[in-house]
Amino acid sequence: MKMPQLLILLLTILVHAAAGFPTDRRALPGRDKHASWDDVNVVAHGLLQLGQGLKEHVDKTKAQMRDVNTKLKALNGTVADLERRQQEQDEALKARSKEVEERERLVAELAEEVRVKAEEVKRQSEDVQTRMERLEEKVDEVPVVDSNISDHTGVSFIQRLMQSQNRRIDQLVEKIKQQQDKLEKQSLHLQTLQSKVGHKRVKSHRRRDEETVLRGEAEHSITGLARDCHDLFEQGQRASGVYMIQPEGTQPFNVLCEMTSEGGWTVIQKRLDGSQNFNQLWESYKRGFGSLNGEFWLGLENIHSLSKQGQYVLQVELSDWEGQQQQQQAARYRFQLAGEQEKFSLHLQEEASSGSQEKIMSTEESGLPFSTADRDNDLAADVNCAELLSGGWWFNSCGNSNLNGRYPRRPSVVRPQQSRRRGMFWTSSKGQNVSLKTTLLKIKPATIKQ
Repeated sequence: MKMPQLLILLLTILVHAAAGFPTDRRALPGRDKHASWDDVNVVAHGLLQLGQGLKEHVDKTKAQMRDVNTKLKALNGTVADLERRQQEQDEALKARSKEVEERERLVAELAEEVRVKAEEVKRQSEDVQTRMERLEEKVDEVPVVDSNISDHTGVSFIQRLMQSQNRRIDQLVEKIKQQQDKLEKQSLHLQTLQSKVGHKRVKSHRRRDEETVLRGEAEHSITGLARDCHDLFEQGQRASGVYMIQPEGTQPFNVLCEMTSEGGWTVIQKRLDGSQNFNQLWESYKRGFGSLNGEFWLGLENIHSLSKQGQYVLQVELSDWEGQQQQQQAARYRFQLAGEQEKFSLHLQEEASSGSQEKIMSTEESGLPFSTADRDNDLAADVNCAELLSGGWWFNSCGNSNLNGRYPRRPSVVRPQQSRRRGMFWTSSKGQNVSLKTTLLKIKPATIKQ
């Protein structure tokens, strides 16, 4: 309340107080007159004290208002500083993104160069393979000569020619390895840059959330991700494709889901055309590699994070070629995969409902550890099966299957003398080591209707 209004109020009170006393002094005794003026003085004194109290209250209120204004100015300064920092972070993030895009472009150009060279080497290898087959045919056609005859000039020439071709093949393979090493280094560098950009984005989002809280804006909660592909199926997803999931106690990652009428399958391995090199080392098999839209290995850590959520079923689907017809095989097992401290050992149990299916993977020695060329965990004492057969797998003594071996150059039934070639194969019930065309490994919870 302002001072002029207080004065008007005080005058009004005084007027009303004076009006309450008698105006005719002659009619009142002297004692009563003095008593009336004393009352007026008391009332006036009280009103003055009231005015003084009101003035002190107004001064105190003004001081509080000045303090509130000071705090508001400080808060506005803090918000402005946060906006300035956010703008600086956004500019730094844009600069980092441009750097990442430039490196991605360089990696893409390098990958294209490697692909062109690989195609050239592939053509040369096919040409060499054709020549070797012709030479083998010529060797087979060479008649057996008598032991007394010492002229083996033709055979010696063919042998020298084959040795020369083998040396040329080794040189080409070495060049491919060098190109692959260079590409892998570039990929690792790119992954490091992407990780840094991801951290920047996380910090930027956190700072944005802090500003949101300061401005009093509402924050929307993020719904949880599915535990596996069947969880997505139960949420209403019916289309097969790539989805992001988050098993219990792990970070989210993408998977390929195959949706069927019974539920959702999570694909852990897929091979169909040889576009992805599966001759990888331990860390690559641990993290996973390849493209979910083509050939890939999901990664032992990701498979373990799925498996430890409960009992799962593994289904193995293969196709091979016999003559001109493609043959399909499938097998189903109860499946459990241990963690890295147990070398990702595989525990399989044949399904009771599998009937007379082919035994694609052995269940006789459950608990086999995973092996790669740089981690020899197989049961063979004198040889590294992963190095001998290529790829990474749960080897016993270089066992009866290797679904992660080298992709065959052309579909064929492996001949007995080539049973240990570095290719992907499995041993049929007839004892044949069959070269494979496609493989598919997928898992689902065991509680799903079979």
